[in-house]
Amino acid sequence: MIKEAIYIKSLTDLKDEPEKKPQILLLGRSNVGKSSFINSLTHRKNLARVSNTPGKTIALNFYLLNQSFYLVDAPGYGYAKRSKTAKDQFIIMLENYLLHATELKLVCQLIDFKVGPTKADLETLAWLKEMQVDIMIVATKKDKINNTHQFKQEQEIKKLLGNPKAFYAISNVTKENIEKIEEIFLNKVMGV
Repeated sequence: MIKEAIYIKSLTDLKDEPEKKPQILLLGRSNVGKSSFINSLTHRKNLARVSNTPGKTIALNFYLLNQSFYLVDAPGYGYAKRSKTAKDQFIIMLENYLLHATELKLVCQLIDFKVGPTKADLETLAWLKEMQVDIMIVATKKDKINNTHQFKQEQEIKKLLGNPKAFYAISNVTKENIEKIEEIFLNKVMGV
């Protein structure tokens, strides 16, 4: 179980990386609910600031969990109001991170369960597959869909994503699948 979570630092270059420990990267479009997911996962209300303004995160935010691994929160992608230069810088920063983060154990891509995978989500997933990293899909905001439509929506999302091996639909409201993901993260960083 995740018992301790501390914000360590934000960085745009891996040369400023904190002490080497296993890392799990969180990636998702702006407004997908990454901050809420981090807070649910760490059992904290305000560890990650939830913003009403999409695109606030502009660096990699490192959170130290259980003194043993980092949860790395990447800026949201697909945010229309960012300049082309800012978007290019984001892609370069992320690519450098993925190529040089020797302690990276898993990339957790968050998508919106209600909206389904967007063009930006599908492009990012294709790019991650090219980078040959271990990927897990987490579909947030499951509670926003009526219970009677959840199964059909999940099947549709999985189909659009090419039936990923690791897929979990979550709710930060009901906490559905949060414990399961916590367990997976802990197993990944412990090398189980």
